[in-house]
Amino acid sequence: MSAVTSPVEGVDLAAVARWMDGAGIGSGPIADIVAISGGTQNVMVRFTRDGAGYVLRRGPLRLRPASNKVITRETRALRAMAGTDVPHPRLIAACEDPGVLGDAVFYLMEPIDGFCAGQGLPELHANGAGVRHQMGLELARAAATLAAVDHVAVGLADYGRPDSFLERQVPRWRSELASFDALDGYPGPAIGDVDGVAGWLDEYRPVTWTPGILHGDLHASNVMFSRAGPEVVAVVDWEMSTIGDPLLDLGWLLATWDLGDASRDFGGCLMEAGDIATHQELIAAYAETAKGGRADRDLSRIDWYIVLACFKAGIILEGTHARACAGLAPVETGDRLHHAAVRLFERAQHIINA
Repeated sequence: MSAVTSPVEGVDLAAVARWMDGAGIGSGPIADIVAISGGTQNVMVRFTRDGAGYVLRRGPLRLRPASNKVITRETRALRAMAGTDVPHPRLIAACEDPGVLGDAVFYLMEPIDGFCAGQGLPELHANGAGVRHQMGLELARAAATLAAVDHVAVGLADYGRPDSFLERQVPRWRSELASFDALDGYPGPAIGDVDGVAGWLDEYRPVTWTPGILHGDLHASNVMFSRAGPEVVAVVDWEMSTIGDPLLDLGWLLATWDLGDASRDFGGCLMEAGDIATHQELIAAYAETAKGGRADRDLSRIDWYIVLACFKAGIILEGTHARACAGLAPVETGDRLHHAAVRLFERAQHIINA
């Protein structure tokens, strides 16, 4: 085949084509190459070959020690979703040979005919208050649908460590926050009362819960919505998925929902347009979908899960700010995500005070 010039740094499409040849995936030249924006880390590119569409996903240009493991885990999660009712991109194939793309593993998935609410709204959604209101409810229902999946039955029994999952969260993320101090130029976390929020989480932690699949980063910018209506057509970005307490996904959705001037990375275009569902309506939609099934859990402690989501998400976002201070990430991105971390801790504190 002729040489392929990729417009996406870190993706040698000629090498990808050779790998596809060996795997028996299509033939002929790669065409219609488009870089997919969104997120702050992983690299994605869309292309066609032999009349079929593909999306390639790999880790960030600057691979971290766990980047390839994360991509491999995403591959496994998507493979497990096949045959379930969870909307997701269909996995086509995975390359676990890091030599193909210069030390980065990757996978191919089918393109999704949909849009990300964080990047803009089609005319139907921009002009339809009722459609926007329903989008949030559909997202809550998608969370309940995922929580209903039997992780053992789909082959994910060893995908995470559910034992003491909730007990591990606060020390795990406090340790992560402390690790940022090793980055040159980072002044330390000025994001809120970390100790106070951590203490509250430890004091009021639920004693009993039911393990299940946790997406880990479920918010309005990590799903694709239908162009023809409010439905969620795919839950994407499975890099933080594990086996844990699925109610944290609902807490995460509520923590990041309508976060004011920090909503940009959590479906900002949808939030800015207004007429969106309230927190109570999202909880009710989740409960209605979950009723009578594996996802039918006690929602009376949902505020605790929202606070935990604020705590965890805030620390994760502050990590990008810390890396930006050390010259390892764009300063603008670091500043923006630091602001979001502050807003998340403010939301946590508001719930605690209430």
